Amino acid sequence: MNSALIARREGAVLILSNNNPSARNALSREFYLAVMEGLSEAARNPEISAVVLTGEGGHFCAGGDLRQLAKRRELPVQERRERLEDLNHMIRAIRDCPRPVIAAVEGAAAGAGLSLAMACDMLVAATNAVFSVAYVKVGLTPDGGATAFLSEFVSRQVLTELCLTGERVSGERMHQLGCVNRLTPAGEALAAAIALAQTLSAGPAHAMARIKTLCHSAQHQSLAEQLEQEAEYMVEAQGSEESREGIGAFLDKRPADFAKLRR
Repeated sequence: MNSALIARREGAVLILSNNNPSARNALSREFYLAVMEGLSEAARNPEISAVVLTGEGGHFCAGGDLRQLAKRRELPVQERRERLEDLNHMIRAIRDCPRPVIAAVEGAAAGAGLSLAMACDMLVAATNAVFSVAYVKVGLTPDGGATAFLSEFVSRQVLTELCLTGERVSGERMHQLGCVNRLTPAGEALAAAIALAQTLSAGPAHAMARIKTLCHSAQHQSLAEQLEQEAEYMVEAQGSEESREGIGAFLDKRPADFAKLRR
C-alpha cells in the first residue's frame, strides 16, 4: 500500500483507511489504486473474509480535491474522462469484490465521498456523520454512482432535492432512510463496523459472495432473471462443502465451522 491508504488487519478483517486527513480525506488517483489493490488482495487471500473502509482524522471523505479538479478544466475532454474512469473502476471494484465491504463513516461523506460510502455493501455511521451530494455547490454534477445508489432508497423527488440543493444530511436521517445499517455514537463507527465484519467473517465465504451478487442484481434484473440466477446459485450451493458443513452442523446441533473450509 502507499501513503494515500493505511491498511491493517484485525483477524480476518482487512481495514482500509483513507489517509489524507489534512484535506478531509479528499480523493486522489493514488487512493483509487491503493483501494483496488487492497480489494484484490482480499479477493485472493482466503484469510481475509471482510473489508472495512474508513478515513483517518475524523472524516470519511470530503470528495474530490477541488484544486486538482480546477486544473482539469485545461485538459482535453478525453483525458478528463480517463481521470474520471479511475473513480469508476474503484466503485466497480467495491461492488465486484467477493468479500463484504463495510463503510465506517465519521464526519464528512460529501460528493464522491458519499458515492464511496454508498457503494459499500453495508454502512455504519456515527451520529456526527454528515452526508451531502455536494456537487451543485461548485457547479458540478454527481459522479461515482451517487444518483444510482441513493435512488435505491429515496423517491425521485427526494433524490432531486438532495442533488439540486446539496444539503447536508445527518447520520440519523440517513439511518431513517435506510441508507445506514448501524448508527453509533460519535467515535464508535469504526469499532462497530469491525465487529460487524468479524461476525460476517464466520460465515460461508462462497455462499456470501453469491448472496452479495444477488443483492446487487435484484436492483436491476427482472423477476424472471432474478429467479433464474437464484436457482443457479442454489443448485451450486447444494453441492458445496459449505452446505455440507452448514446442514451437518444444524442436524448435529453444533455451531458450523466454515472457517476450517478456508484453511
